[in-house]
Amino acid sequence: MIPISRDHHFGLLLVWKIRKGIDQKVDKKRIVEYIRYFFEVHLSLHFSLEEEYLFSYLAKNDRMRKEAEAQHKELREKFDQLNDGVCDEHDLEEFAKELESHIRFEERKLFPYMQVELTAQDLEELGNSVEKTHQKVRENWHDPFWEN
Repeated sequence: MIPISRDHHFGLLLVWKIRKGIDQKVDKKRIVEYIRYFFEVHLSLHFSLEEEYLFSYLAKNDRMRKEAEAQHKELREKFDQLNDGVCDEHDLEEFAKELESHIRFEERKLFPYMQVELTAQDLEELGNSVEKTHQKVRENWHDPFWEN
């Protein structure tokens, strides 16, 4: 699960960048453009990887799996709302807050839970699957609004 945790670092950087942009009164359109880029290029792939490989090791009715899937759904809906173009600082902060909360949930609750619930063989298989399909986050963004 190490590659997934590394992705979470970049997710937390996204949260920081959103908040930095809000604090610096950056035009919301610039922040939303970056969120769109990051979500479409990185975050949606990350969610798919977790849903296809990670969550599949837990029963469909497992409460932790259901919570993680519900959070993914909520984040996708928040992203769609931001992407519609009508948003304010509150909407940006809500997205950042929910993303941060989701990452903390996975790191502090879901992953430790899985390490206890899964067998060593399951964890090894999971690790191998993630290694084969995971793509490292490589930033390629033209407008570092958070540096102002």
